Amino acid sequence: MDKLDEPVVEQEQGAEQPAKKQNGFFKALGFDAVAKKTSVRTEVIAGIVTFLAMAYILTVNPNSILYAGTADGRWPSLFMATAFGAIIGTLLMAFLAKMPLAQASGMGLNSLVGSVIGGGVGAFAYKFNFTIGQAFMMVLISGIVFLLLSVIQIKGKTFRELVFDGMPVAVRSAISVGIGLFIAYIGFQNAGIIVTNGYTQVAFVDFTSWGDQVVNYLAATGTWAAAKTAVVAFVGLFAIAILDKIQVKGSVIIGILIATIVGIPLGVTNLSVLAGTEQISWKFWENFKNFFSVGEGSVFGSFTSVFSDGFPAGSLFTIIMLIITMCMIDMFDTMGTIVGCCGGNRLLSDENNKPYNYGKIMIADSIATCTGAMLGTSTVTTFVESGAGVSAGGRTGLTAFTTACMFFLAIFIMPVFATIPSAATASALIYVGVLMMKNNVKNIDFTDAVNATSAFLTIIIMVLSYSITKGIGVGMISYTLMSAISYVVELIKSAITKGEKPVWNVSIVAIVVSVLFCVYFFVPTTL
Repeated sequence: MDKLDEPVVEQEQGAEQPAKKQNGFFKALGFDAVAKKTSVRTEVIAGIVTFLAMAYILTVNPNSILYAGTADGRWPSLFMATAFGAIIGTLLMAFLAKMPLAQASGMGLNSLVGSVIGGGVGAFAYKFNFTIGQAFMMVLISGIVFLLLSVIQIKGKTFRELVFDGMPVAVRSAISVGIGLFIAYIGFQNAGIIVTNGYTQVAFVDFTSWGDQVVNYLAATGTWAAAKTAVVAFVGLFAIAILDKIQVKGSVIIGILIATIVGIPLGVTNLSVLAGTEQISWKFWENFKNFFSVGEGSVFGSFTSVFSDGFPAGSLFTIIMLIITMCMIDMFDTMGTIVGCCGGNRLLSDENNKPYNYGKIMIADSIATCTGAMLGTSTVTTFVESGAGVSAGGRTGLTAFTTACMFFLAIFIMPVFATIPSAATASALIYVGVLMMKNNVKNIDFTDAVNATSAFLTIIIMVLSYSITKGIGVGMISYTLMSAISYVVELIKSAITKGEKPVWNVSIVAIVVSVLFCVYFFVPTTL
């Protein structure tokens, strides 16, 4: 680890006093717990806490990408790809960045992949019928682009920093809010809380059938079938929120487990999976074998089909915008996450709240995205749940290493995770939406009409069009166009009144991205 000039920090009340001597093995690996005023025991516990906080991704990620859930033959493979992506990404954080941060397939990014292939969202959000292999190839390319943006510098700043600084703050903040609502909306649909309606397109689930099922309440037909899954999702959501309020570690995974248990008498939870099947087996060696055999039941290496099949005709600009969108989401999400988890802690960040080893963190994140795509999962990014481990005392890469080990062990109990119904994981999706709105909507300046309008359009279009890409596109175009018109009007006004000239505040990055989105929306192509 880089030598840091760190101030003396008093031990937090109630925290474990660090040992005076540390096991040389861990220090040799770069996990200097003594220098970070912690201990090996605290680091290990923090790593377990981080895993419990984000273990839900093992089930939620496959359910977000694949429409049929565990009934899809690719579910076990995607489960393992999710675990392997988390393991590799988190190990990179442990040994390259040497920070107590964990990575896994990002929420929002997996929903984007699901919408591209018509998976977890249940309907195609794009006019092209992309395969899962083509989607993962786009993820791989976005990871390579992110890696280049993280290492190439211009005048002391990386491209990544220049792009981040050049994006309008209003749209940048609105992206996270919109993705949160998009994820929550998918959760509502997966749980049957929001259903289709011939008049208003969407409607709330009908609970009136409850009275008709007082005697035979386990019936699996009619509107009560949807009502049961909605009940399970609401139970899970309320449990997560209450546990989070009273600061219980691992509130999300505990809430999902509670919802799963409630789903047993309602017939929503299928316990037969625990017996082991040919598809989801307790024989972990068969799971490993099936995963690494490239076939219809495995997502490993699925992107290789692109080399022989190519992409759909006329989809070039759609592909370009999807790759840009994936890269931007990963970049903004990672930046916000690591600053949120490490900022303000002098053992993990400097006086400007910039995390130590910032460049290495970004490189670790981009490499994880590339390896995750090749394994067969959506964009791997740094998880905000890493903050749970940091609050538990995690200060070094040993925390991340412990979390990676826990993800590896989870592979051996796949049937346990497969038992969790989509209605239970939907509660996690909805609560992630709550958190993403809570943490980001306050950053939008609603006092400025241009900022407020472009941010609102980003959010609402993202949800109603079922497309993260389209939401960002409309937001960028609207911001650039309204800002340009406002500038011209203010310029004319200042010329007439001899007043102060307005300041042009739209960056080259925003203009270029807006032009690309205009091509995406308005220019037909057969390239």
